[in-house]
Order: sequence, then structure tokens, then C-alpha cells
Amino acid sequence: MMWAEYDFPPTDVPRLETSIDPVPNKIYTMFHGTSRAALKKILAEGFKPSPTGMLGRGVYLSRDPNKAIRYPLNVPAHERILLRVSVNVGRVKKIDRQGHYMQKTWHQYEYDTAWCPPNCGMVASGLEEDCVWDPSRITITGIKFLKMEAE
Repeated sequence: MMWAEYDFPPTDVPRLETSIDPVPNKIYTMFHGTSRAALKKILAEGFKPSPTGMLGRGVYLSRDPNKAIRYPLNVPAHERILLRVSVNVGRVKKIDRQGHYMQKTWHQYEYDTAWCPPNCGMVASGLEEDCVWDPSRITITGIKFLKMEAE
């Protein structure tokens, strides 16, 4: 199953290809998968960072909508929502291997975003992933109920 990304209206915010290193302090389009129930809280209160995860605390996003639509893992597909967001990435730390010495401590070194490039061994799917420390760097630019089409 693949996400029909073209279902979102156009945006002026660029979507950087997943394998290209982000430029510090630029704004990029990314995606966040959530549930219908969580969407209500996000809209009312803003994003809340996950307290833990592969990259530690932060809001988990991806430049690849096909990564984001897999989440939340424990929610049926018909209950999932895909958010398109614009993100000011700030200072970005590339985390490109398991056991990287900054894997969960990157923010202590004054980085704003941790980035796992595709196929680096960090993510089982091989897809790109980002973790943003400060939710105020993230703005929702589109909301779509999951729409799947056959591959």
C-alpha cells in the first residue's frame, strides 16, 4: 500500500528528498502519523514530544509519507491520520548507525533535530526518520484521513 501524497494541496515549503542532508535552519515539509483521537489533542494543545524512542525525547516525523502512515503501530489503518507539517529543522545531527554516541543525547549538544538517513541501519524499514526536540518548530499544513491505494 502506498500513500497518495498528491492528495494534499500544494505548498510553498520544499520537501527535501529523503537521502539529502538537511541544511541547518531551513524549513522543510515532513509528515507525522497519528490517530483520530490523538489528532484532537494535537489540534487543541499542539504536539507533545514522545518521552522516549530510538532517538530519545522528541516529536517523530519523516520526509517520507510512506514511513509516517505506519504510525501509530497499534492503531488500525482506518483510524490513522497523516499530517503534513512544515518544520524549521534548526541545527541537525545525523545519526547514521545504531549505538551512535549521540543517538539519544543529541539535544544536549545543542542540536534541534536528529536525522536518520534512509538505509543507514537505524530503522528496520530502511526509511528516513527525524526527531524534533521543540514542538514549536512544527506547523501543521495539511490533515488527511488515511487513504490507501493498491501498489
